[in-house]
Amino acid sequence: MVRAEVIVVGGGPAGSTCAWKLKQLGIDALILDKKPFPRLKLCAGWIQPEVISDLEIEIDDYPHRIVRFDRFRVHIKNKNLKIPVNQYAIRRIEFDEWLLQRSGADVHTHEVKNIEQRGEFYVIDEKFECRYLVGAGGTYCPVYRTFFKEKKPRRKNLMIASLEHEFAYDYQDENCHLWFVQNNLPGYSWYVPKGNGVLNLGVGGYAEKIKANRDTIKNQWEFFVKELKKLNLVQKVDFEPKGYVYFLRDDNDFVQNGRAYVIGDAAGLATRDMGEGIGPAVRSGILAAESIVQKKPFSLKRIKKNSFSKPGMLYKLGRAYLLRSYD
Repeated sequence: MVRAEVIVVGGGPAGSTCAWKLKQLGIDALILDKKPFPRLKLCAGWIQPEVISDLEIEIDDYPHRIVRFDRFRVHIKNKNLKIPVNQYAIRRIEFDEWLLQRSGADVHTHEVKNIEQRGEFYVIDEKFECRYLVGAGGTYCPVYRTFFKEKKPRRKNLMIASLEHEFAYDYQDENCHLWFVQNNLPGYSWYVPKGNGVLNLGVGGYAEKIKANRDTIKNQWEFFVKELKKLNLVQKVDFEPKGYVYFLRDDNDFVQNGRAYVIGDAAGLATRDMGEGIGPAVRSGILAAESIVQKKPFSLKRIKKNSFSKPGMLYKLGRAYLLRSYD
């Protein structure tokens, strides 16, 4: 039996950040992940300046590619707007491994099957034992399934279905493009250059609404690809999109059950307006670590529910329209 004070299930940004903060506060955590790193993780990879600050990252010291966008090209029906933003984009395959290594945690490749609470300890597959357990294993996290699902059930109307493809490509347009309400998609599509010849394309939307429209995310992807070709943004690519689902944040903040915690996508914390997951994952990892060390309740109050403030985004859209900063 391998014993640790804290075991984190999941080595993505939420789990590695939690372990990193725990180490800063004097506790060594053990991380379990079902896949060895580096592992491919499809994601647009947007991170806001708050993430850089939370992780105490010096941009110049980050060893992998990171791209800064000072504007989005937003397409809404026949309008093409240039919206000023301050966003970064990373590749998850690089970012996640770097965070995991930086955490200093002992990492085991292990797929968690069974968790039992025995007295004040949690026992995982009769192989691992801990006093504190943190679930950071994404939508299908076994910690969520075992200790949170009954009191914090997933709301199907907040489930987002996505298809993405990230690949090497000699792109000519270095802008980040977003398409809203295109082809009646209840969500949006994106074109994100990641730097050094890597491009991420994706479509995502409310799964229930897509189904109610008698549509599929695959149909939306095929429409999107045709549009990209018409715009000459991509050509001659054998697309192999991969799908996944996740949940937007609801009003149920049940994220601590005794000494068990859920953070990141395991807690369903993606922002309500953009479905951004990295920022809430990082912030929740930090707050869970502080809760464990300081023995205070774990609260989500310091985690934003939206990526952009509604008045701020409405102002930017209105200003872009009035100044005719569109094509």
